Amino acid sequence: MKMETDVNRFRRIVRGRIKENLKRYISSGELIGRQGNKQVTIPLPRIDLPRFQFGGNQQKGVGQGEGEPGDPLNKGQPQPGEGEAGKDAGEHGMDVDVSLDELADILAEELQLPRIEDKGKKNVHSKKYRYHGVLRTGPESLRNFKRTYKEALKRQISVGDYDPNNPTIVPIKEDKRFRSFKVEEKPEASAAIIYMMDVSGSMGDEQKEIVRLTSFWLDTWLKRNYDNLDTRYIIHDAVAREVDEQTFYHTKESGGTLISSAYKLCDKIIKENYPIDEWNVYLFHFSDGDNWSGNDTNECMQLLDTSLLPSSNLFCYGQVESRYGSGQFLKDLEKHYPNAGGEDNVVVMHQIKDRDGIMGALKAFLGKGK
Repeated sequence: MKMETDVNRFRRIVRGRIKENLKRYISSGELIGRQGNKQVTIPLPRIDLPRFQFGGNQQKGVGQGEGEPGDPLNKGQPQPGEGEAGKDAGEHGMDVDVSLDELADILAEELQLPRIEDKGKKNVHSKKYRYHGVLRTGPESLRNFKRTYKEALKRQISVGDYDPNNPTIVPIKEDKRFRSFKVEEKPEASAAIIYMMDVSGSMGDEQKEIVRLTSFWLDTWLKRNYDNLDTRYIIHDAVAREVDEQTFYHTKESGGTLISSAYKLCDKIIKENYPIDEWNVYLFHFSDGDNWSGNDTNECMQLLDTSLLPSSNLFCYGQVESRYGSGQFLKDLEKHYPNAGGEDNVVVMHQIKDRDGIMGALKAFLGKGK
């Protein structure tokens, strides 16, 4: 019990340290590189649980000895940065493994994210076997050894075959008991998340890294809310195409920008794979705000109004700041959707100026609980 108390106390301290430094972790790609199977290794400063430590009895009593008020207590001891080079090891940090689910919960607490309420769409049913009783017949693999032993013991005692000095229990066929079970189908909420990213010449490596970090945390939160999450990736310049995750974050492209090409491909993917009555669909588009023409922007608004918004839970546009981008598309969206971000509106827009802005983007995108 003492050890369990210390472990829980340690975990609370670790959780507190993670929350204190969450903004730094979010804006750093270090966690993604340390990601394992449903776990993330987080580097933390050294953590010591507080405890009493007895010292030598060189001085008698507390606060006695030579000195004047205001004198430093560690007078005469070397200060940090003083002294000669040494050969001993210094104090180092530690790595702590944290599950992605726990990381999502910490993110939710820090950003005060509401639990997502899905639309009630059901797509996947998982079978769960629940053991609920004991039968006299069944396969040997389901034999309940404890119950079988008890039945054999009761039988031998009742007929006088039990010898306390030689307690040998031999079950017979009538003593055998087997676990019974029933199959329950559990509906699982399903969600599809479609990322779209502008990869034209004005989107540099730093802009793509911001998108990658934002997407990692979006994935972490959505996976915490849904049992079945399907992720798709679209890149676009003047032409859009669907790619895998590796290509999405590391492609080198250039050229002009037609945002409508991405929205058309996104609409096609939704209609072919994610029926509106079965899936919760989340759309995230990242760009520096440059578009080829006002006519293409008008086509984007029409696609959003007639196709993408009616078939999705949420459409989020994150504008990554670039020295080459005009940022006009965000202004056009704000003009077309003046009530964006409202209680019933599924459109959310946010400008991500740099890595420090990722936390604000997550709050804006996920804060509605849709």
